[in-house]
Amino acid sequence: MRIGDAAAAVGTTPRALRFYEQRGLLPPPPRTRSGQRDYGPRELAVLRVIRELLALGLTVEDLRGVAGRLPLLAVHPVPRCGTAAADRGGPGVVGEAVVERRIAALDTEIERLTRLRDGLRAGLSAQRGGDRPRRSTAG
Repeated sequence: MRIGDAAAAVGTTPRALRFYEQRGLLPPPPRTRSGQRDYGPRELAVLRVIRELLALGLTVEDLRGVAGRLPLLAVHPVPRCGTAAADRGGPGVVGEAVVERRIAALDTEIERLTRLRDGLRAGLSAQRGGDRPRRSTAG
């Protein structure tokens, strides 16, 4: 399967597939005689895993450190990450440390966004309070 078909099959673009390969998430697929990438079921399975983990909130950088284990998720889809692996007697393929770091980063970003939202809300409230028409006391 050529890159365009493979990208469509996993819901992304050829450019994204090249990026995953460049960043080390996906080993270079075999090439045709004419030099085109030739994706098979194994590569598509790994691409689906990459897309799923990215959709869960992990980043490309998070996945780089565990790229060698991503094919395991294509073969054994559970556990995906974190401590759920304890049920199967081993660490998650993505790893608890990666997931914990991502959760901490998300918590930090949530705090930053909450402060930003609260600041905007306070500014809006102050503006509304300062722009109210004043009632005349004479009457």
